[in-house]
Amino acid sequence: MEKENDIRGQILDRMRRLCSRREYCTGDIHRKAMDIVMKKVDMADDAYARETASGIVAVLVSEKFLDDRRYASAFVRDKSSLSGWGGMKIRRALAAKGLDRELIDEALADIDGTAARARMRRVLEVKLRSLEKTAVRQAPASSIDKTPGPDTARETYALKTKLLRFAMSRGYGYEEALQEIEELLSGR
Repeated sequence: MEKENDIRGQILDRMRRLCSRREYCTGDIHRKAMDIVMKKVDMADDAYARETASGIVAVLVSEKFLDDRRYASAFVRDKSSLSGWGGMKIRRALAAKGLDRELIDEALADIDGTAARARMRRVLEVKLRSLEKTAVRQAPASSIDKTPGPDTARETYALKTKLLRFAMSRGYGYEEALQEIEELLSGR
């Protein structure tokens, strides 16, 4: 029993160090603690590991090392601002971590819509340049100076489709992405 308490204390200290370096959600720490318990305690079963991990998480929450609301806000801010993710992709990622829907909605409400739209625009501009560069490299020399015609309409449609797929994979909604893509392509 004393050995198990010592191991529990070691795991708790390790989780405190982890949580002091960056934000984690309770689900992540619970999984990490369970994995460590299963490795360190001989003959540990799932029920014992879950119980121990839950106890560790409860202590970390009470000591304010863990806070799912704080985690969700930080996650939304980072993924929106730094990674250029849209709200739908952020929502799916937070839901996959087991956070409550209300908590996710609250965190997503903090996104500045104007700034998010500007980020989406920049991400799409970069992707458009990449697609155009690839198209020029792949085009035969005789077709580069072609006059506009049916092929150009088909190419524009293909470009719009690729950009739309890309935007949706980044978590942006269909309508908002389509509007931004049409504005981008009309300015070419």
